[in-house]
Amino acid sequence: MVRDRVAARRRPNTRGDTLRAMRGTSGTGAPVLLFVPTELELRELERLGGFPAGLALLAPCGVGPVAAAALAASRLASVRPARALLLGIAGTYDAARHQVGGAALCDRVAIDGLDTRGFEQAPGIGDRLDLSRGTATCPVASLLLTVSAPSSSAAEAAARRERFPDASLEDMEGFGVAVACALARVPLTIVRGVSNVAGDPAHERWRIREALAAARAAAIEFLGGADAVAR
Repeated sequence: MVRDRVAARRRPNTRGDTLRAMRGTSGTGAPVLLFVPTELELRELERLGGFPAGLALLAPCGVGPVAAAALAASRLASVRPARALLLGIAGTYDAARHQVGGAALCDRVAIDGLDTRGFEQAPGIGDRLDLSRGTATCPVASLLLTVSAPSSSAAEAAARRERFPDASLEDMEGFGVAVACALARVPLTIVRGVSNVAGDPAHERWRIREALAAARAAAIEFLGGADAVAR
């Protein structure tokens, strides 16, 4: 992933910390929280048509695993949803299976660079967390690897894949949001649009719009509004 994306992620969030009014309900009547990390992703999702009314509360969760965990925990505590969905872009370690421009549901999430020496991070929180699959029909990624900084080269991406051979994608927020949801006992589904090959520095090869369009369609399907997708 390239510097342009990192720079975009560092821009202030002009929407502040308020939950946006895509209010919807789950089967228990509690709102579904839809987490989106960056202003770049939020703007592009809006250009693609946003989301049909009545599906979810949109909750920006910040950039990186620490901010994502903290902001997700705060929003989960205030809203008390029945379920949550994290939506955004990611880099792929396996472009043959998870093609750039597509989207993937994630089965599990882990974090690179954190060695707990066998201790649980928190009660019931280990090195990997299982995720709720939902009902969207896009391909399934076996493992989403959360990193503190995007792979800067093919060599760095390969080193991460060597440490986590079953990793399919990398992102910067998944594990943080998953920890917050696990502690709050809220099922989390993660849908990532595949914007680039992990470690590819050529921004012109990135397909952010197509990736978010695919992720948006999968998210709407998961949330039960498949007939309302504006393509």
